[in-house]
Amino acid sequence: MHPTISQMMAVVAEGREDEIAPLLAEEVQFLPPTYWKTWVGRAPVAAVLGHVGRVFEGFRYRRVLGQGVDWALEFECKIGALDAVGVDLITLDEAGLIVRFEVAMRPLKSVEALRAAMNAAVAGDARFLAFRSALQ
Repeated sequence: MHPTISQMMAVVAEGREDEIAPLLAEEVQFLPPTYWKTWVGRAPVAAVLGHVGRVFEGFRYRRVLGQGVDWALEFECKIGALDAVGVDLITLDEAGLIVRFEVAMRPLKSVEALRAAMNAAVAGDARFLAFRSALQ
């Protein structure tokens, strides 16, 4: 397994934002299951992934598929009382940094719960006002 993928699996699940950031390319793209726009940039993506790691409960990766620069990591977790499963689709650059991170999840009820929990989590994080205005 690629070392970046191994490290990412350890730190994203726990929301360790300060350890997530060094794994990301400067212009990383993050495509979440709860928001239709793409987050771009190391700081906003690390912040989002940090919050996600604190919102998910019982998060664990079930399967890891891939080689080279393309990886698919199947996961399961809880959002409140709801079960969720999903896949992280990750692309690495030549330096081994994450340049694209896309998440697909189901069921819809759990994705909706994730959106509500994330909105509540970032409401108290002033950085997100600047990050969101950059998406406009």
